[in-house]
Amino acid sequence: MKKLLTFLLLACLAYPTAQAQNLTQTVKGTILDKVTEQPLVGATVLLAESNPPIGSTADENGNFSIPNVPIGRHKFIVQFIGYESATIPEVLVTTGKEVVLNITLAESLEQLNEIVLTGDKGAPNNDMAEVSTRSFSMEEATRYSGGRNDVGRLVSNFAGVGTSSDSRNDIVVRGNSPTAVLWRMEGIPIPSPNHYSTLGTTGGPVSALNPNLLRNSDFMTGAFASEYGNATGAVFDLALRNGNKDKFEATFQLNAFSGLEAMIEAPISKKNGSSFVASYRYSFAAIGQSLGLNVGTSAVPKYQDFTFNANLGNTKAGKFSIFGIFAGSNIDFIGAEIDTTDLFANKNEDAYTGSRMAVVGVKHTLNFGTNSYLRTVLSYSREKGFYQAHRYPNDKNIFEERQFFVDVNNLTIGLRGNTTFTTKLSAKANMRIGFLIENNSLNTLVNNRTYTPDWVTVRQFDNTTNLIQPYAQLQYRLNENLTFNGGVHGQFFTFNGSSALEPRASLSYTKNVHTLSLGYGLHSQTQPMPVYLYQAKRADGTIDQTNRDLGFTRAHHLVLGYQWKFASDWRVKFETYYQSIFNAPVDNFASGYSVLNEGADFIFNERAGLVNKGKGSNTGIEMTIEKLFSKGYYLLATVSIFDSKYKGSDGIARNTTFNTRNIFNVLGGKEFKIGKSKQNALTFDTRVTYSGGKYFTPINLQASKQAGRQVLDETNFMASRNPAYFRFDMKFGFRLNSTKRKISQTFFLDFQNVTNRQNVFQTRYNEQRQTIGQTYQIGFFPDVLYRVQF
Repeated sequence: MKKLLTFLLLACLAYPTAQAQNLTQTVKGTILDKVTEQPLVGATVLLAESNPPIGSTADENGNFSIPNVPIGRHKFIVQFIGYESATIPEVLVTTGKEVVLNITLAESLEQLNEIVLTGDKGAPNNDMAEVSTRSFSMEEATRYSGGRNDVGRLVSNFAGVGTSSDSRNDIVVRGNSPTAVLWRMEGIPIPSPNHYSTLGTTGGPVSALNPNLLRNSDFMTGAFASEYGNATGAVFDLALRNGNKDKFEATFQLNAFSGLEAMIEAPISKKNGSSFVASYRYSFAAIGQSLGLNVGTSAVPKYQDFTFNANLGNTKAGKFSIFGIFAGSNIDFIGAEIDTTDLFANKNEDAYTGSRMAVVGVKHTLNFGTNSYLRTVLSYSREKGFYQAHRYPNDKNIFEERQFFVDVNNLTIGLRGNTTFTTKLSAKANMRIGFLIENNSLNTLVNNRTYTPDWVTVRQFDNTTNLIQPYAQLQYRLNENLTFNGGVHGQFFTFNGSSALEPRASLSYTKNVHTLSLGYGLHSQTQPMPVYLYQAKRADGTIDQTNRDLGFTRAHHLVLGYQWKFASDWRVKFETYYQSIFNAPVDNFASGYSVLNEGADFIFNERAGLVNKGKGSNTGIEMTIEKLFSKGYYLLATVSIFDSKYKGSDGIARNTTFNTRNIFNVLGGKEFKIGKSKQNALTFDTRVTYSGGKYFTPINLQASKQAGRQVLDETNFMASRNPAYFRFDMKFGFRLNSTKRKISQTFFLDFQNVTNRQNVFQTRYNEQRQTIGQTYQIGFFPDVLYRVQF
């Protein structure tokens, strides 16, 4: 690792920088109506504070191109008669890659006599998502310290969001379980986009999402718009960017976590503006092992993924695009070889685990006149996961004596379709109605004989389920300042006949630099499939499969927000919320167990006979102070104070395991321009995170000794708490723009957990030592990224 870092740093420093000249790049893109997505012919884009003015005008297809834009970070102003103008801040221009901006403008209700700038960094892409929604860019995923090129870890910097641990990218939003998160891409739900993902979970150790292929996407933390269903905690609404439709471009990248990457993009046909972009990544640790390098662990994670998006351009039948993600991962934990501090392994066991995931989709958009369009997205997905464990009867680890005792196999085939009709009724009103159906064929078989001499089947299912979701929503702008959004979402689950009808509404008032918003939503979610399908043998020998009768977990969301842009490029935002959760699965006898505490691990607790009688609540207030990236620096500080409670079947209010009570984040960065023509930059970014400790159920040591395995003290559910979590990251970077060619290079060295703080991961019972101990999360770790674009 040291030799590699030295080589990359010397390569960057040795790059020629002496020649002084004006370095430029092309900035281009499209300008569309925010509702109808029709091109705004004649709209103008200007580089702010340029003298003489630098800009362009949109053509008949809404396309614009601005050549010779100086490299660096810029702000653009977009204007069109009869529409509210907008600003596009924080646009990074380099020599290695053209910049593409996808701009939408809202129609004005009044004839404006002056330019009113309404653009807002972080403003939602979905025009009907008015509360608890923020967009993010792929550049932020790379820029922020400690992010590991991971979208899940990126949003953990936002208010109300925390991570469950350093080892996984599960996110906890406003005290909700990670299982309450919905992932969508290109308007269609997708399986968990993570390597080593397991059935029913939404996170994993390594993300299979490549941020280099994402355009600005939305992240929602409560009171979702009507088109989003089957989620009670948060929504990722991801969008893939198009490839360059005018020229060939390539990116090569190396990162310790995301691996070695090659990405290309190019036009398919310049006549209709079609293009493609595709990227392949392979585990850096696996490459290092094959080269004989010491990668720090004998259990080497091997993973790879391939992502593509092909925009087929405009045709007589409408606009078509094809997209997809393919991911595969596996890792072997060999007991005799592993480190005793490994978080997921046992010295007396050999375990083999892996996952495969594929999603392929087709998106079609057909215009009806100039005010309406019909969009249909169809997708196919395939998920496969396996886990096999063998144990040794003693510490000698003799291969011939090991016993096969856990066998897990899951295969899910998904077919999904989402059709949405959007129409602008007038400058004041627009409507969206749609219908989503998800068909999942699941074949799962789990056998276990950890504590019995014979195999016990704990999960067996081979059948098909359907989730049907109609929705409708209306946006009405009462005047230039006041906007109402209202709608309804429905769900019907054929697996057991569960159904739900969910009203949604929001109101937003904006006056100059102040915005006040109020939102409400009723939300419902199916249970994780491992919960539905767990079965247990009763005393009379019959099989208990009553979990299959469980209905939706449901939640009322109420959000009140206020934003104040108190200075140029500065803003402060407050949101306070209340979530009332009901129908959560709990035991059918008096206990403190609830499904609301599941979801931050690879597996779920094995509980049969659950009933929808549990309750919960999340209450909190959040503050965000943000300085946009201008004048060479940026700042993002978030404070989240909340309380997350639940009630099991015994009716006692307890802290959920995710009730850390507080989360504090401070991120900042500074760029220093260097070189004779100031074409290069030294960058510094930092991040400080503090969070209260998670609650957990203590271990009953005496009972564990007698049973020979870990036994929890279920008379004291969630009675213990981990120490607070603290982490300090520092990131140093070097960005070089070639003076001779259209090539740029970026180098980052990200020192994570600089203080090497021992943050507690779990408290566990050690069967060999018959003691209770703690395992710790990742200590000091230097992450590296090198990227070249041309």
